Amino acid sequence: MIEIPNFAETTFTDPARIRNFCIIAHIDHGKSTLADRMLQLTGVVEERLMRAQYLDRMDIERERGITIKAQNVRLPWVPRSGAHEGEEIVLHMIDTPGHVDFTYEVSRALEACEGAILLVDAAQGIEAQTLANLYLAMENDLEIIPVLNKIDLPAADPDRFAEEISHIVGCEPGDVLRVSGKTGAGVEELLDKLCETIPAPVGDPEAPPRAMIFDSVYDTYRGVVTYVRVVDGSLKPREKVKMMSTGTTYEALEVGIISPEPKATSGLGPGEVGYLITGVKDVRQSKVGDTVTAARNGADEPLPGYAEPNPMVFSGLYPIDGSDYPVLRDALDKLRLNDASLDYEPETSVALGFGFRCGFLGLLHMEITRDRLEREFNLDLISTAPNVVYRVIAEDGSEHQVTNPSYWPEGKNREVYEPIVKCTIIVPSEFVGTTMELCQSKRGEMKGMDYLSETRVELRYVLPMGEIIFDFFDSLKSRTKGYASMDYEEAGEQIADLVKVDILLQGEAVDAFSAIVHRDHAQAYGNKMTVKLKELIPRQQYEVPVQAAIGSKIIARENIRAIRKDVLSKCYGGDISRKRKLLEKQKEGKKRMKSIGRVDVPQEAFVAALSADSSADKK
Repeated sequence: MIEIPNFAETTFTDPARIRNFCIIAHIDHGKSTLADRMLQLTGVVEERLMRAQYLDRMDIERERGITIKAQNVRLPWVPRSGAHEGEEIVLHMIDTPGHVDFTYEVSRALEACEGAILLVDAAQGIEAQTLANLYLAMENDLEIIPVLNKIDLPAADPDRFAEEISHIVGCEPGDVLRVSGKTGAGVEELLDKLCETIPAPVGDPEAPPRAMIFDSVYDTYRGVVTYVRVVDGSLKPREKVKMMSTGTTYEALEVGIISPEPKATSGLGPGEVGYLITGVKDVRQSKVGDTVTAARNGADEPLPGYAEPNPMVFSGLYPIDGSDYPVLRDALDKLRLNDASLDYEPETSVALGFGFRCGFLGLLHMEITRDRLEREFNLDLISTAPNVVYRVIAEDGSEHQVTNPSYWPEGKNREVYEPIVKCTIIVPSEFVGTTMELCQSKRGEMKGMDYLSETRVELRYVLPMGEIIFDFFDSLKSRTKGYASMDYEEAGEQIADLVKVDILLQGEAVDAFSAIVHRDHAQAYGNKMTVKLKELIPRQQYEVPVQAAIGSKIIARENIRAIRKDVLSKCYGGDISRKRKLLEKQKEGKKRMKSIGRVDVPQEAFVAALSADSSADKK
């Protein structure tokens, strides 16, 4: 076991002894398990405190077995071989998420590093997200170390996949390291290789301080905790610091490192990664991508920030109990600090009351956000059906941005533009036919097809974003027995024949059930929703028509039958005219009720109709 130095006594670490790197890979290729072995080998976590996926702090991460938040940790290491043998090196590691929805977390982590470990499962090979993360790292000019993980698996084929990786990265198959995150085999050699190949950070210790905020979290007791990477100069506690985007100044109450628990230090120098606490309670004051400098004699030029993430999927979030609206607003503010890609604005719905229109990077991001709001802030929420942003040009030439079906302009539209994505799908060759059939059914346009090896094919499609946000990924997995992997990126917009389908109850539109769909799919959506609502809405004293309409044209209809009271129960024979009179009287009463009655949709029906996605319709 290596003796851990007492960082608290060290003023600054020499930049030549620092190596900043992150681990990038596809989902479930073993990033967090490899990070566990590194924590154990470097001795920063005692054996008795060690647990699997140590850096996954959230309950939801541990339950789902996925990383959602990138985590950074400082590790001391003395290489056993190479140019730095016997010399202590300080490693800053960032463990990143693998899912396509959290690519923004990965892009921010890459900005804080000089190198990246590209991790590939030795049993599954290169997947779509592996390529996406590799290209991100290459754009940032990072030193890439290709590594095959899970070599201890019986199904592992390291030689074949080393050939695949070398072909893409442009190295020799022998240069691809082979490790097992589970057993720890090869991890020491990997740490030695990190020290040798990743360049040391470059920064001017005498220049005015400049530090990039790459993440932040909210602590109930200490306020905003900001994670920074110092580029020039140094940050010290009890000094006044300034956020360059807002121009606000604060006192740095505490400066420290994460190893893997927070430890206060006497400052952070060039190239170091750590945290900064200023006691700020307002979550909007600490913006990811901002530059921190000194309040006096600070830097003039901020560091280049991050590209703002564009929300791809929109959904309304409404509290079931209307009095929880202020709690939801505060919860979203705090979550926004923890998740810079979350976007939201207030909105009201006739059916659901006050809530927020939220923008997400994808369906998993939406699901995780809702789950966290419910768990961490004890909220009960309804989310409306997800949809994307459309650009509508009306007959009079006016342009409308439509993030919600209720914003769809009335009357005729000249043109409707929908967002499209470039989709990369990697599948075994025997599933190419079913995958192409699925993409064609979702209005996809094929752009190319390459064989990565004899058994694996890369398909490239342009697909409408609105078609893939519901059940595309699930359908893809079920058709390919779980072997397909996919990644997508924005690719502009295209003209499409889209219509707004309204659901009418008793002739009145219910805004929460409206949807924007392609004209070819409008009938199917109308039939599905009318049948579903017929089952969910309780019977009234009179017959209620449930209709689906495009403008004034009805495309589907179901009737909710009236509750009938047996008014003839007290008649036991006698003249038929008496029975007819009672039935006519009942009929008149129902007719009058129908003319003045309103159908109140119970909350449970909204929850059931909006949460039941298209999983029932999967093939």
